Amino acid sequence: MPCHFAMRPADRPPLFQSIGGDKSSQSQHYVIGVRPSGWSMSEARVRKRKPVRHKQMRDVERQLTEAMGLEVDMSSAFIELAHFEGNDILILDRKIVAMNMEIHDSRRWVPTVRGIMFWKPERSWAAVDKGAIPFLMNGADCMGAGIHIADPSIEPGGFVWIRDQESGAPLASGIALVDGEEMMEMMKGKAISTVHWIGDELWNIET
Repeated sequence: MPCHFAMRPADRPPLFQSIGGDKSSQSQHYVIGVRPSGWSMSEARVRKRKPVRHKQMRDVERQLTEAMGLEVDMSSAFIELAHFEGNDILILDRKIVAMNMEIHDSRRWVPTVRGIMFWKPERSWAAVDKGAIPFLMNGADCMGAGIHIADPSIEPGGFVWIRDQESGAPLASGIALVDGEEMMEMMKGKAISTVHWIGDELWNIET
């Protein structure tokens, strides 16, 4: 069974919408890539872009290493930091490879889909069947019934990236709503709150 839309596209709120808790909650997540009414591509721009030295990025490397389970070394790359829709993004050699988002009640650096393609991590993933892919490409949250296998180390509230079960290609990323073991057993209900996917505004930004 495939994933499906959490709501109709016309009903979706603006970019970086707060999810999980009411407005008074201190813990909030954000959704990237939902187009508000009247939005145009010219309005979605990378701002405050600046080069940074590798020695300033040690903590970012550490966080990305923890998120992906592999050693991240950016010493040979041209490194830039910037803002997109108010959130920090990391650009390596003109590719947006990471974004700063709320994970487990703190701001953490996690890879974008392009970053996953670049680093090719082997953890924190969930694999979906081909029936789920068109819905994910429209920003739908992923339902547990569409997940056939997942990394059992995934924790609720943690980062997870979604891949094609057949090819292994990355499709999207988000926040786990249940752990990896439960994802593989679910027959209904949401398993992943989708945050970023191929074809969204962040993916389409020209750098």
